Amino acid sequence: MKHNVKGKKFGRESAPRKALMRGLATSLVLYEHMNTTLAKAKAIRPIVEKLITTGRKKTLASRRALSRTLQVESAVNKVLEELGPRYANRPGGYTRIIKLGKRQGDGAEIAQIQFVKD
Repeated sequence: MKHNVKGKKFGRESAPRKALMRGLATSLVLYEHMNTTLAKAKAIRPIVEKLITTGRKKTLASRRALSRTLQVESAVNKVLEELGPRYANRPGGYTRIIKLGKRQGDGAEIAQIQFVKD
């Protein structure tokens, strides 16, 4: 039985998997939408939602918490100055996943993850 097993491994060790998630989160924050596999989109959604919730309050502690996950300082600034205020009155659900079909090469499900327009 799979008790208390959270998340997917994506065939990677823990350090490359964490780097993958950080990179995906940074890209989504900077460009506000991206195409990836459905499994990666579902895995990155809770991470990004927590980042936006953290960015809703502009404090030094929240800036440092965002800097731990996001790799680029401009992504941290964008969360604090654009995305946080944009979703200040929204209780959650900042992203949506749209299925795009299967990838030609290996048949993987492709999806677009994007921020909802409020």
